[in-house]
Amino acid sequence: MNYRDELEAGRDAFGHLIKVWHERNGWSQRVLPALSERLGLGRVHNSQLSNLRNRKLVSPGPELFVVLGRLNHFLATQAAAGISADLQQQISDQPELLAALQASALPLLGDDGLPLGPAQLFEIFVGLRHLPGAFDLRIAAAEAPGLSAAVAELFTAGRPWRLCREQLLAAYPAEKRQRRERFAEVMAGQRDFSADELDAELADLRRTLAVLGAADEQELSADQFLELLRQKARLLEQPGLQGDGANLAEAIRQQLQAG
Repeated sequence: MNYRDELEAGRDAFGHLIKVWHERNGWSQRVLPALSERLGLGRVHNSQLSNLRNRKLVSPGPELFVVLGRLNHFLATQAAAGISADLQQQISDQPELLAALQASALPLLGDDGLPLGPAQLFEIFVGLRHLPGAFDLRIAAAEAPGLSAAVAELFTAGRPWRLCREQLLAAYPAEKRQRRERFAEVMAGQRDFSADELDAELADLRRTLAVLGAADEQELSADQFLELLRQKARLLEQPGLQGDGANLAEAIRQQLQAG
């Protein structure tokens, strides 16, 4: 891999890291900028975080890594001791920020269990360091169709789409028409999510489960949800569950006999 490929892979990995960090904590992109400003640790903007997540920020300044590293160390201290009374008092005039941190303040930890600092974050961004194993959840293109089938099977509980449509669309939180149509098509078995689409959908799919009352977001983490889908995809690939012509004919005969 040449240095340009390393840089590209690093930006991709770092964007994924920031995305998973927010999803696991259930944070909006306003949390880290507001916290860094209130604590006087430096400035990071919503737009920077958005561009990092979308792999569009090619050459961020060093201050960004310093701020994120300092914030991460701060959160690691808070996670170990719980949100302190001093911090609660310090951000008491920002109830949304306080509620977000009280709900979840998980830091970015390396494979050694230590919080990632500015240097480690920069090394990930430029491709000199691999993601910690717990955050390397990226979905391969080859597994996207199987995972899409697993999502549809899970969310419909194996029932026909027409019987679940209204309830699932009411629970699905995305508002953009294109995303809602794509979700419906995947649930109906008319198309698959691409790897990038599914990676971007994981947070809203977990929220859908929460709205349905099937699993709380805090009960089922992003990595646990993805692993559940992977297990279900492997199960669907087992012989007799693939929907080939012979098995389909036999299943129809059984239905006719049952009727």
